[in-house]
Amino acid sequence: MKILVIGHSVEDHIHQNNEEKVKPGGIYYSVLGLSKIKSETDEIHLLTALQKSNEHLFFDAYDKTSKKNVSWVDEIPKVHLIIHDSEERTECYENISKNLDVDYSILNNFDGILINMITGFDITLEQLKEIRKHFNGLIYLDVHSLSRGFDNSKTRVLQQIENFSQWASSVDLIQANEHEVKTLFHFDNELEIAAEVLKHGTKVLIVTEGAKGARAYFKRNDKVESNFVPAEKVITNNKVGCGDIFGSIFFYTYLKSLNADKALIAANYGAGQSASTQNLTELRF
Repeated sequence: MKILVIGHSVEDHIHQNNEEKVKPGGIYYSVLGLSKIKSETDEIHLLTALQKSNEHLFFDAYDKTSKKNVSWVDEIPKVHLIIHDSEERTECYENISKNLDVDYSILNNFDGILINMITGFDITLEQLKEIRKHFNGLIYLDVHSLSRGFDNSKTRVLQQIENFSQWASSVDLIQANEHEVKTLFHFDNELEIAAEVLKHGTKVLIVTEGAKGARAYFKRNDKVESNFVPAEKVITNNKVGCGDIFGSIFFYTYLKSLNADKALIAANYGAGQSASTQNLTELRF
């Protein structure tokens, strides 16, 4: 099986407990999750931009991928992640990159495409429509920073996504966290939002809820149904990248099984393991 991962790579500066740590970020965590769950015959292909001076940050995960579609830039985005104990983390960005270049002629070489909107500018809506036009397989979209604008200090703030119906009609699976999902459509509750997403052709909407768990919405006999799994009971040692690892495991498992319940259970377990592990390179699934 061949999977193409699309999204920006970023240099994370993690601020927590009066300390700052520099780590790889962005689709690094999506690739890491796939590299831990894939079989020996599976291939991960990478469509991102990298910077020579900090390429070493990504080496352990990216070295296991095909980088034929990687472009090189002077500076990749830098993100300051301020981790809070009991609320959504704060994100401040530097060096926002332009959208990535996509070679549409190669797309049908893959079994699935995972798009993680790390910066929100990874690809445009028009590019997504072209991807859909040229690709017959499953497309997974992690909404991520597509749901976030900027305030005057370049801090990311949640805002309604324009034309989300067109995003939803161009992909098969959508992931958003419990805050991001409210930016998809103007409805009062999550079930109404899910119904609207599914109405536009998306097969599954996955909503991650951090320490509470995750829920997948889908249609059965033209009726919107959902399945919820509670979060794994673990001691939390890490709060970065868990949602991205969740998404990569969900997508991989769904590609293999076409079973949303099975994918949800596997992804929830993987997210729990990533939350409990201080060194994510040591993850084992």
